[in-house]
Amino acid sequence: MAKVIMTADDAASVRQMVSFTLEEAGYEVTEAVDGLDALKKINNKAIDMLITDLNMPRMDGIELIRKVRAIPSIRFIPIIMLTTESQASKKQEGKNAGATGWIVKPFRPEQLVAVVKKVLG
Repeated sequence: MAKVIMTADDAASVRQMVSFTLEEAGYEVTEAVDGLDALKKINNKAIDMLITDLNMPRMDGIELIRKVRAIPSIRFIPIIMLTTESQASKKQEGKNAGATGWIVKPFRPEQLVAVVKKVLG
């Protein structure tokens, strides 16, 4: 059975690119338009990994990570930040919230697949 990855990003083009890339690599992808949407969908579906943008309306990626880390059933899933932000302070904030890794946009599809495979095993 395919591993399920949720991607949360307010940019439809990024969600489509992530979904296409990961589905081509054999993963099942669930899309969310922001942190609140992701949190709602997480409660209705088992996921193996979360890939989230940092800057989103209604709930940003850092807050989403904190909330996911507070849900016992998925507390330990890998969470990758996929964002245009590359400052050390933002990366540290993500790490402190519980992010597993960080990919800076624009990303190369093979880079994304390599990170997902490494993290999911």
